[in-house]
Amino acid sequence: MQFFQTILLLSSILLASAKYDPAKCEVCITFLTKFRTALDGLDSSIQNDHNKIDKELRKACKTTQPKDERFCWYLGATETSATGMTQLVTKPLAFHKPVEKICGDLYKKDSQICDLKYEKKVDLKTVNIKKLKVKELKKILEQHGQDCKGCTEKSEYVKKVEAIAMAEGRTEL
Repeated sequence: MQFFQTILLLSSILLASAKYDPAKCEVCITFLTKFRTALDGLDSSIQNDHNKIDKELRKACKTTQPKDERFCWYLGATETSATGMTQLVTKPLAFHKPVEKICGDLYKKDSQICDLKYEKKVDLKTVNIKKLKVKELKKILEQHGQDCKGCTEKSEYVKKVEAIAMAEGRTEL
């Protein structure tokens, strides 16, 4: 009996410690804020109808970054999704519920949604490009919509990233 009470106490402590923190739900809040802004530019008949919002959400999820795409997958807004929680987003958006509260409700259903984080962008104006790893150089190229097909040496990647840095206003390399 005492063992059961101990287990019950530990589980209640774990549940209490796993509270929603908006600061840790970066991808959800950022994506839904952008999506809400896009909705605000549309006709009011779309803004107030959760079925039309669902169509717009699915359309927005087709053209997203990798982390946003994973978020859409968790929601069920992509074709390959196994779940379907889009109504937890579309209905509250139709009622103009704050994005932070929508993300809190999603966190209660699936805490993985708040585990998604955007990758930190490298400041190309200050970083020593030659000291970056090839993996980091490839990531920078991907973030800027470029690739380096046929690149076999690190120096080739460095040249491409240096060109991006110069285009962004870096004065010296």
